[in-house]
Amino acid sequence: MLARSNIAIQKGSSVSVRRQLAEQIVYLIATGQLKSGEALPSVRELARRLKIHHNTVSEAYQDLVRRTWLVRRRGSRLIVGGAEVEGPAHPVCDLDALINQTITLARQHGYSLQELRQRVSERLMAQPPDHILVVEEEPGLRSVLEEEIRSASRWRVEGCSRQELAADPTLVIGALIATPQYALAEVERLAPKRLPAVALTFSNAAEYLDKIRKLREPSVVAVASVSPAFLATAHSLLAPAIGERHSLIECLTSPEDMDAAGSRIGAADLVLCDAVACSLMQLGKSVLYKLINLASLDYLTSAMEAYQASARGMSESR
Repeated sequence: MLARSNIAIQKGSSVSVRRQLAEQIVYLIATGQLKSGEALPSVRELARRLKIHHNTVSEAYQDLVRRTWLVRRRGSRLIVGGAEVEGPAHPVCDLDALINQTITLARQHGYSLQELRQRVSERLMAQPPDHILVVEEEPGLRSVLEEEIRSASRWRVEGCSRQELAADPTLVIGALIATPQYALAEVERLAPKRLPAVALTFSNAAEYLDKIRKLREPSVVAVASVSPAFLATAHSLLAPAIGERHSLIECLTSPEDMDAAGSRIGAADLVLCDAVACSLMQLGKSVLYKLINLASLDYLTSAMEAYQASARGMSESR
């Protein structure tokens, strides 16, 4: 029961009276002195007991309702929240409120915050992936890989560098890692053993070599990309077909520079664009240059489906 002796208000403190009151009520709930479902005094009654303004009590109560420590009942009656309270008038509808209730329940059952943190981390790490994490050092190339995977699958796609992943291991939570074949050995050390990283192999450019060889007249071939590595790879792969008969323009661009890039390569007879550039440039003669081998994309999406199916099977068997 909330009595005057449970609350100590210091009116001369640098901490506002409203905050003192709210946090002390939280403390009483967390330590079990106020039980789930227990009614609190009315605003005016508590204000009279503590000899503070009723608006201060009202604001403190409103704050605790917003944070889901308290819930309203019929007649605007306030009670302590918790799992034991049946039929909450304001169901949890955001993540912060859900976390607050979890913390409250853990404390009520005698678990420390460190125990809660450890168990939550373990459970999160054990969950099946719900998105794909592309790990690649060069930002431009990483964005190209992300865009190709995003276009070929229904999964959410994010990206980071190896350094970022090493600095923040929590990035692997809920993620199936995809990385170029040449980086697999380094990235595998950072991936969870239960979810090994998937290697991405690149296409052999045969399709694009064939397009160049079919050009009847000496032509200008342009390659537009947001990635220096993409341009270097394309140059080396296309060189045999370019030869001395055609000329090659390499255009390193960015999402903010697409109009200027379009002007530079507008006179080209054939424009090969990476997935990012192709989605942003409005050129009728542009051709999407797919970097990732189709078999790699198929394997990646199949792996995600398999993990999800396994998780559903385990859930249904419980």
